[in-house]
Amino acid sequence: MNDEEKRDRQMMELLNELRVALPGVQFLLAFLLTVPFAQGFERITSFQKSVFYAALLFTAASVVFLIAPSATHRLRFHKNDRAFIVESAHKYLIAGLACLAVALILALVMVTDFLYDHWIVVAGPAVVAVLLAVLWFIRPLLRPAGEERP
Repeated sequence: MNDEEKRDRQMMELLNELRVALPGVQFLLAFLLTVPFAQGFERITSFQKSVFYAALLFTAASVVFLIAPSATHRLRFHKNDRAFIVESAHKYLIAGLACLAVALILALVMVTDFLYDHWIVVAGPAVVAVLLAVLWFIRPLLRPAGEERP
């Protein structure tokens, strides 16, 4: 496989990954944007308001990172700059997933703190944080390069 075919395949894989991630993060952002207008939002504590705002910012950052590959592609594809597009998209996608992971945890903390007043406020989001860290980042990064399994 030559470099051009390899970059075409990488681009298609990135696009498929974005098709999975984007709807979820867009839905989360849309939901978070409506929450302050919901009945009962005025009853949240200062802590909950701060956590909510941080979740909103991390979700918005995730949207920015996950849409950035499209903007990069649109501005550079006529320049025959596929290598730059693929490498940029790779970095943006990882940054977007990291921001999304933080946003999910913060949203869980906010909702759990609103609903409960005991250990579950920390335990529930902590379990999800561990799952996110292990499945999205640690396990893929710990796999030795070039190792193939059936």
